[in-house]
Amino acid sequence: EKIVDSLKKLKEEKEELPRIKKKLNDLLNELRGIEIHYARKELVLFPFLEKQGFTGPSKVMWGKDNEIRDLLKKSISSVKDINDIKNLEPYSKNSLEPLMEEVNGMIFKEENILFPTCLEKLSADDWVEILKESDKIGYVFVERPKETGDLIKDLKSALLEEPIFEDNEISLPTGKLRLKELMAVLNMLPVDITFVDKEDKVRYFSDSKERIFLRTKSVIGIKVQNCHPPQSLEAVEKILKSFKEGKRDVVDFWINAEGKFVYIRYFAVRDEAGSYLGTLEVSQDLTEIKTLEGEKRLDAETC
Repeated sequence: EKIVDSLKKLKEEKEELPRIKKKLNDLLNELRGIEIHYARKELVLFPFLEKQGFTGPSKVMWGKDNEIRDLLKKSISSVKDINDIKNLEPYSKNSLEPLMEEVNGMIFKEENILFPTCLEKLSADDWVEILKESDKIGYVFVERPKETGDLIKDLKSALLEEPIFEDNEISLPTGKLRLKELMAVLNMLPVDITFVDKEDKVRYFSDSKERIFLRTKSVIGIKVQNCHPPQSLEAVEKILKSFKEGKRDVVDFWINAEGKFVYIRYFAVRDEAGSYLGTLEVSQDLTEIKTLEGEKRLDAETC
């Protein structure tokens, strides 16, 4: 952006033609550094996006990068043809201005479309690999990191870690659990939980001994709309629609069922980028909890 701004100001300078041509050459050759930036983008960043099924940049943006490369070559090669101060205006109109417009346009596309999409779609491990691969191509307009190894450690600690399943153990950002332990923990929760994915299909329910509402394994994979009576269908659809549109994150109800006071809550489940992943239903029997008064402290507990 600074180089483009300097090129724009060059038109206003009142100097001898040789000095203007020299400055023009210097700035355009400095601008050639974007070829390294584009190479890192095309050869390192785009392949990771393609693995996520996002092929738009490699199909469209790469073509625009090449157009900028051609405009840059034309602008550099045409400087020698400026033999008179009067030739500056047509040179600027035919070569320099189209180049500057496309360069600034690409900066806008990168900052407002490409990079936000990359942050949404790529994992911490992807970014670490991108950093490693970047060393092979090089850097421009910024200093090369002195210690890539240290930077990788910082990057791993700064970014949200992805869950990993290995050796029958799930590694989460806040700890590790064996599958058997995870199942026991979920079934021990003092609430009933049911998870419905973003396609409205029932994916999971906890199987505690004292479930409030009966669930059978036959509902797994079934649309949640088919698991409710017709009288409730409209309310279910409204809740799901509000979650998907981002209008609400929580909806709650409380009912009396067979002598129990039951609190039912629905939560929109979203990833770190805010994208909707599904809905979690949590039901809890509050009958005894409602009768609690005063305190029962841990230090007063006796065996």
